[in-house]
Amino acid sequence: MDYVFIVISGEKVANLIDMFVTFARYLCGPEIYQLRTNNCKSTLYTRLIDQWLLLRNRDQAVFVEGLEQLIINNDISATCLQSLKESIAKLSVHPECSKIHALLFVDNKCLSLYSSTPAKELAPADILFLIILTHCVSEESGHLESFQVLLSGSDVEPKCLPHAVHVVELLSQVFLVYLVEMGDPLVSATLFETFHHLHRLRFIQVQREMASIQMGYENVDLSIRKLNGYLKKCKVKNLESSQKQLIKKWDVLKGKYREYLKTLSNEALLRAESLAMNLLDSLKEIHNLTAVDDSILKCSAAHVLQAIPKVRQDLADFNEYFLVKGIKNFSLGSYPFRHQIVVYLEEFPGLVHFLYIDRNTHKVTTPSLDMQAEKAEFIQKKIWSMVTFAHSHLQEGHTAIIWKDTIFTYGYFLWFEDSSGDSLKFTLTPDLGSKIPGILHEDYYMKLKTAMHPKLPAQKVRAYELFVMYLGLVTASSVLEQTRKLASTIWELKSLPTHVINLI
Repeated sequence: MDYVFIVISGEKVANLIDMFVTFARYLCGPEIYQLRTNNCKSTLYTRLIDQWLLLRNRDQAVFVEGLEQLIINNDISATCLQSLKESIAKLSVHPECSKIHALLFVDNKCLSLYSSTPAKELAPADILFLIILTHCVSEESGHLESFQVLLSGSDVEPKCLPHAVHVVELLSQVFLVYLVEMGDPLVSATLFETFHHLHRLRFIQVQREMASIQMGYENVDLSIRKLNGYLKKCKVKNLESSQKQLIKKWDVLKGKYREYLKTLSNEALLRAESLAMNLLDSLKEIHNLTAVDDSILKCSAAHVLQAIPKVRQDLADFNEYFLVKGIKNFSLGSYPFRHQIVVYLEEFPGLVHFLYIDRNTHKVTTPSLDMQAEKAEFIQKKIWSMVTFAHSHLQEGHTAIIWKDTIFTYGYFLWFEDSSGDSLKFTLTPDLGSKIPGILHEDYYMKLKTAMHPKLPAQKVRAYELFVMYLGLVTASSVLEQTRKLASTIWELKSLPTHVINLI
């Protein structure tokens, strides 16, 4: 609200600005001024940006804004899950920890997740944010760091849902994260919605378009009425007076908008602009009362400290195994691909690399890059360039392209299915402006589903993304044919039903 982000960079800055705003939202919500007054938050903000830049330049999943699952055997997986389950059972008996998640990460990969029953499902974007956050903690092994953050949630539009986050490097490159829900999620979501509508209303006032102002005013009025209803049920000290002030200020501001809509008086609109600042102050005050709670942060941290030793003990024997898997999750010759390697080479001759992304869960399947191999950096640059090129064409509305350079042939395919696995055709060319494909700033693919299939609920449309890189001698027709087989093969290896994709 009312802040200008300025980026000076030699590369394209659109994505950088989006991410700077995103990290500010995660740490401060609408109170971005905290970055100036709170040294801890401003330091963490800088570290988040630095780590994000480092990770996106070396990790495939972070670069495409997806989640990579660590591939481990069933026994170790069950041990990890059981350990988290036991720790959650002990923590959730405390009232302040009743809605809690426990997550294990190995470097940048997801190892395990367990949540208490009342806790809301975590959004992939928030899990990706937590991965970046783990790289910001102290290098001192075993040291617990705690933060208050505002997660975006799983709705189409990001929210600001308050959570306490406790992070510890459990073993070398193995991070344990506890995430505790704070406050009232309905109040938090509606409060952020009110901030959003007020910001939009103040923006469109400059245009002096009556229809737009009418709609903007009605949106703010509706969200404030919803917020007022939730606040009445919220048990927070000193909230009642702030709530009354909010309604009083909105009633005055509402009168000025009504006057303008009746008389088109510029004086009334100018007065409304100044009164909106007072309303904004009241909203920020309510945000601080309902979303910020140092007592829960400290109390939950004390409980978490007692749970950590048992989880560390349960997983200590697997530390070296996790370290190896963190570096090399799987290659074309490793489990579970060992038995398919001969078939793989026969059916996909010339295939150098691929990235398969389920854009419903945003889980990434891709061979690990061996950065010790000859020309590894060269191959990595080609992969990064492939993704950037493909996404630039996706922004123009192209969902299937094949192209070449002097060495490799590349293919990019994005397709949609219904809940039965049947291919969905589309006739509308998406127009998402300059939005960057990804999930951290906002879920680009959810908006793409809505734009391409407006008659279907976005949750019932499944989207999949596949990048392929072949040796340059492979023809376009071979790339198309092999990509169909590759998509089905990946589904088989992931123990999912085989499906036939229509890439044209």
